[in-house]
Amino acid sequence: MIMTRRQKLLLLKFLSLFSVVRGYNVLVIALAQYLTSIYILAPDSAVATILFDPYLFCIVAASAIAIASGYIINSFYDAEKDLINRPTKTLLDRFVSQRFKLTTYFVLNFVSVIFASYVSFRSVVFFSAYIFGIWFYSHKLKRMAFVGNFVSATLAIAPFFAIFIYYKNFQLVIFVHAVFLFLIILIRELVKDLENIKGDLTQNYKTIPVVYGEQISKTIITLFTLLSFVPAYLLIARFEVGHMYLFFYACIFLLLVFLFILWKSSTKTHYVVLHNILKLIIVSGVLSILLIDIHLVLHRIQ
Repeated sequence: MIMTRRQKLLLLKFLSLFSVVRGYNVLVIALAQYLTSIYILAPDSAVATILFDPYLFCIVAASAIAIASGYIINSFYDAEKDLINRPTKTLLDRFVSQRFKLTTYFVLNFVSVIFASYVSFRSVVFFSAYIFGIWFYSHKLKRMAFVGNFVSATLAIAPFFAIFIYYKNFQLVIFVHAVFLFLIILIRELVKDLENIKGDLTQNYKTIPVVYGEQISKTIITLFTLLSFVPAYLLIARFEVGHMYLFFYACIFLLLVFLFILWKSSTKTHYVVLHNILKLIIVSGVLSILLIDIHLVLHRIQ
């Protein structure tokens, strides 16, 4: 069947919107929330009970929709910078107008709060604050060295605290996992600043590479990378994480490779490779949750 011009335009607009909201990232975060609930936060509950829990679904849905709206407002404010740093992706994103992005942003925020309202009033307050935090970061804080990076990493892990609170599970091992994830995301944000230095300079973003130079930025990244070995070691040696210890050994190896490449890097292509290594660690980390105790979960399904 041959697509008409109108159908092709609609398809391009859909792909553009999917690109703007980083649909693949949103799906990975939703999957991570469910796997965290099954394997870490509620290991004694039946899998079906967790999967069909309407309140958990509302929390995950509210998180996913708020994150998607966050990507939209971030794209809105970074339109000129992204045209320099990511010209190909920006051309696809521009099939959706700025006005449509803003309209979608407000609609998604409203829907996110509606989902949160089915859980509790505290959930509404949490997601309302989360949505405001994303907007404030995109509008103001993103342009500030250090502050923007820390806030971005904090916002990235905030949806997981929503389900921690829901299950009222505050074991130390969970916070060690959260610290490791926070550090990896923070390192990724710092690498993105190196990757996007050209656009940041042009648009007067006061990122660490712009203000202090690439060498200082690499030193800071190295310090946080070495610091991430601490929670990785603790999760291997001090806590019961099943076969997930294999993931943390692999992470330490990849991060050592990452540091070697980092100090050899001088071009955008090099920084993209570093960024992809960190993305691999994050995505494989989500999937490796399955290694915590796959036999117990199979038993719970039965």
